[in-house]
Amino acid sequence: MTELDAGEPTDRETDSDGGRSAHASRRNFMRKVFFASGATAVVTMGGAGAWAAMAEDTTATADASADPSPSGMPSGGPGGGPGNQSITEEFFGLTTDGRRIDDLFAIHSTRVATAPVITAAKAFLAGLTDDQKTSTQFTVHSTEWRLWSNVDSYERQGVSLADLTSDQKKLGTALLEAALSADGLETTEKIRRINQAAGEAIGNTTSFNEDAYYWTLMGTPSAHEPWGFQFDGHHLVINYFVLGDQVVMSPCFWGSEPTTMKIDGETVTVCHEEVAAALAFINSLTEEQQTAAIASSTKSNESMKAGAFSDNAVQAYEGIRGTALTSGQKAKLLGIVEAFAGRAKADAAKVRMAEVRDHLDATYVTWAGGTGSDDAFYVRVHSPVVWVEVDCQAPGPLAGAYGATQGSGPTQMHVHSVIRTPNGNDYGRELLRQHYRTSPHHR
Repeated sequence: MTELDAGEPTDRETDSDGGRSAHASRRNFMRKVFFASGATAVVTMGGAGAWAAMAEDTTATADASADPSPSGMPSGGPGGGPGNQSITEEFFGLTTDGRRIDDLFAIHSTRVATAPVITAAKAFLAGLTDDQKTSTQFTVHSTEWRLWSNVDSYERQGVSLADLTSDQKKLGTALLEAALSADGLETTEKIRRINQAAGEAIGNTTSFNEDAYYWTLMGTPSAHEPWGFQFDGHHLVINYFVLGDQVVMSPCFWGSEPTTMKIDGETVTVCHEEVAAALAFINSLTEEQQTAAIASSTKSNESMKAGAFSDNAVQAYEGIRGTALTSGQKAKLLGIVEAFAGRAKADAAKVRMAEVRDHLDATYVTWAGGTGSDDAFYVRVHSPVVWVEVDCQAPGPLAGAYGATQGSGPTQMHVHSVIRTPNGNDYGRELLRQHYRTSPHHR
C-alpha cells in the first residue's frame, strides 16, 4: 500500500500543469540522486513500490480511517544523506527492532495554548494569493509531511520566502513567533542569516541565501481538527502538528555551516546549546561510565542515523542507560533534550520534557569522537519517546566561508542535529491515527 492523501481532493491536488510540473521537477531530482545511490537504495526504499510512488503525477486520495501502519517490519534505513532523497512506501516510525511500542501516546488534554498558533496560521493563509495558497496547502494526511530535506539543492513544494511580499513574510514570522520560543525563533533567524552570509562569502547566493526556505500547511488550522505546518530549507526544518491542545514538534532539523561567523561586525553563533549540553553530559561521566557510553574515540565525517528520509530507521539502543546515571548526570542528559524541546513555546516544551522524564530510566546515550571543548563528536539520545542526534560534520559546500577544506575531518563549525519522536508519533501520526479511529464524526 502506498501512502496517499486522505479526504476529498483539494485545489492543490488537482491543479493544472503548473502543479504537476512542480511534482515532476522534484521527482526528477529524487531520481537523479536515487540512481546515483545505486541498486542498494531500491531495496532500502521499498523496491518497486518506491518507483511507483515516485512515478505518481498527482496526489490521490484514500480512506481517512484506514490504518497507515504496515503489518510487518517497515522498509527504510538509517542515514538521510544526499544519497537517500526519497520516502519509503508507508510511514512506520523509528523503532529499535522493527516493532512499535503501543500505548506510548494518547489523545488527552495538555493545556498547551494552541489558539495563538491557530490564529497566526489562519492569518498567514489569508494573506496568500489564491495561487500561492493552492501551492502551499495540503491535506493533513499528505506525504508532503515526509518530503523535507536539509540539503540545499533539494526541490521543495510550497511557497518560498523569496516569493512572498514583505507583509506576507511578516505573517509567516508571526506564525513562527506563535509556535516557537524566543530561543527557537532566534535559532531559525541565525541559521538563515549565516546561510546568506556564507553564500555571499563563497559567491553563491543562488544556492545559499536567507530566502530559500519554504512554507507548507497540512490541513486547515482548527481548534478541534488535526492540522500542522512545515518550514523547510537548508539546515532548517520544522514540522509542527496540532490536535486540540496537543502539539508534536518533530522531526525538527537544526544545523549550520559555519556555526559561528562575523556578519556586519557582529559574531553570530548558532547550534551551540546542543553542543555545549552534550559536552557537559559526557564530561560528567566517570571513566567507567564513559567506557560504556563511548562507542568510538574517533568520529566519521557523517554519523547521523535518522536525518531526512529516514522515518522508518531501525536502530537498537546503544551506550549508557539512564539507570546507570546519578541524579546530576540525569539532569545533564535532560539538558541535551531540552536544548531542542526548548525551541518550542514554554508550555509545549514542558509537556515534552515531562514525557521524556517519564522514560528517563529507559533512555540510552551513545557517543563517538572526542570529549574536549573543541573536539568533533556525535551523540545520540534514544528512548521510547525521544530521539536526539548531534553530529559534527566534515566541511561541506560552505567550507570556503570559514577557511576550511571541503571533505576534511569533522568539525564543530559544521553541525547537523535532529529531534524525533520514535514509535510512530513523528508528525503527530499516532495521534492522527487515534483521532480518526475514535472521533464520532470520522467513523
